[in-house]
Amino acid sequence: MEKENSQKPAKTLNTGEIAKELETLSRKYEDLRRRYEEQSRHLNLIKAVEFINSKHFELQVFLDQLIERVMSSTNTESAALLLLDEEEENLEFVIAKGPSSEKLKGLTISQGEGIAGKTLATNQPYIAQNVKDDSTWNSRIAESIQYQTFNLLAVPLQIKGQAKGVIEIINKKDGDLFFDEDVVLLQSLGSEVAVALENARLLDSARFRAQNFEKLTTLSAILNSSLDQKLVRRRALESVVELLECETGSLYLIDKESNELYFEVALGEKGKAVKEVRLKMGEGVAGWVAEKGKSDLVPDTSEDPRWAKHVDEKSDFITRNMITVPVKIKDKVIGVLQALNKQKGKKPDIADLKLMESLSDQVAIALENARLYEEQKDMFFETAEALAAAIEKRDPYTGGHTKRVRDFSLAIAKQLELDDDTMELLEITAILHDIGKIGVDDAILRKPGKLTDEEFAKMKKHTIYGYDILENVKQLTPAIPGMKHHHERVDGKGYPEGLKGEEIPLLARIICVADTWDAMTSNRPYRKGLSDKIAYEELKKNKNKQFDVKILNAFIRAYNNGDIFSQQREESLKGLHHRTSEVPAQTIT
Repeated sequence: MEKENSQKPAKTLNTGEIAKELETLSRKYEDLRRRYEEQSRHLNLIKAVEFINSKHFELQVFLDQLIERVMSSTNTESAALLLLDEEEENLEFVIAKGPSSEKLKGLTISQGEGIAGKTLATNQPYIAQNVKDDSTWNSRIAESIQYQTFNLLAVPLQIKGQAKGVIEIINKKDGDLFFDEDVVLLQSLGSEVAVALENARLLDSARFRAQNFEKLTTLSAILNSSLDQKLVRRRALESVVELLECETGSLYLIDKESNELYFEVALGEKGKAVKEVRLKMGEGVAGWVAEKGKSDLVPDTSEDPRWAKHVDEKSDFITRNMITVPVKIKDKVIGVLQALNKQKGKKPDIADLKLMESLSDQVAIALENARLYEEQKDMFFETAEALAAAIEKRDPYTGGHTKRVRDFSLAIAKQLELDDDTMELLEITAILHDIGKIGVDDAILRKPGKLTDEEFAKMKKHTIYGYDILENVKQLTPAIPGMKHHHERVDGKGYPEGLKGEEIPLLARIICVADTWDAMTSNRPYRKGLSDKIAYEELKKNKNKQFDVKILNAFIRAYNNGDIFSQQREESLKGLHHRTSEVPAQTIT
């Protein structure tokens, strides 16, 4: 002991410097929260689109009337409008007028097939005055509907400068030929068709957005109502299922070390099984989306060679169709979001894909907010723990005390079923419960024997010193009551203010039991730690005097659950329930 006392005293930390350091960290913590709130106010990424005279607009009626006008103006027998399909692989007859026209609707030709295909490819008008002598002419469609074609004029339908379809007029009446004025007229009418189609597309988009706007913004608010990463991820999938009306959803994240995709969250009974599955980058649809950074729609997984069947085999789940979109933060893919099996016998479409992409943007924002918040919170707690460790280094006989008091306090709080926010506040309060010892002289703090009354009076001031430090740090203000009053007694004989019963903050009453238990059961230079049984009897003896009975009973449950230990019972036994407990399981009354 004399050798220990002869050591050079550790440098006493300045309370002002500690307060300043905590204040700086608190400011960063506050800046992150402010940033989160600002982003939350700007979550409505979908804006309303207004259209003039679009309320009663019906595209099919308009196009029918326009095609009839085309035929009348050009004095032709038949006319047709062909548009590229969604995959832009084939031209489909969407409007047809004239003999046998009903048989044309819905038929398709490939992009390069016949006169219509060449018109689309060259984006130039095409006249065939006698189709029989024209090598470009393909009679397949005409023969299939038993219609005789003599001559034909086709012009490309341009939407935003790109050919998206073709208008054809067929068989000039009275045996006439097509002339340049027919081309000019048809191109002019084609421009009207293009404008109508674009307006219709915008109108459909507006209707789609309007239908889903309220639901999407509501889900966005739910997503961003928490900064807990696990909760945000689960809510993301719940949002997928609700918004896309699908059977289930999954969220993959990228493991940076192995460059693999792993199931972070998977809903349903098979969720646990699939969480064991990993995909290499590029493997399966999810791996392809992660690698390319592009969304993908699979209407039938059985026909997609990329589909990773072993995922279904592992989970015993049957995937019929899926939408997969990348989750990006600052253009970097961090994961993949999937909607699986559209319900009510439907198949996912392009509109679902766009909706999923909008939701993915919201998920990315929520995940990033939660990650940043948790990262800052971890740094905040680590700094507080470092400060507590610095204090303990001044007293070599209490090594690990702060960590144990924190763990024991949280174990008690768990039995009391306190909410997450209160648990978080309890954790930081327990870590800082002895921070005021910074202001206690080394001669007192490091004394190996029992303190004199005068020395003890000075030691008791550590709760006031702690208050002086924490009151300067706004973010730590909520921790002050638990820290300042953890030496109060329910009978009013404690310090610093002699509070009684429930006048003492709940967190202080919890820390009081945890702190006393560790002090009694830990070894000191002048005495060996008490056995668990004797320490328990001391706690019980002081029920309703020093300790709150409700807290003591929570302590007993935590102890018998293996969450509280002592130096007499090694921490390696923590959580093992087959051992014989030295603390009776019965409730203290």
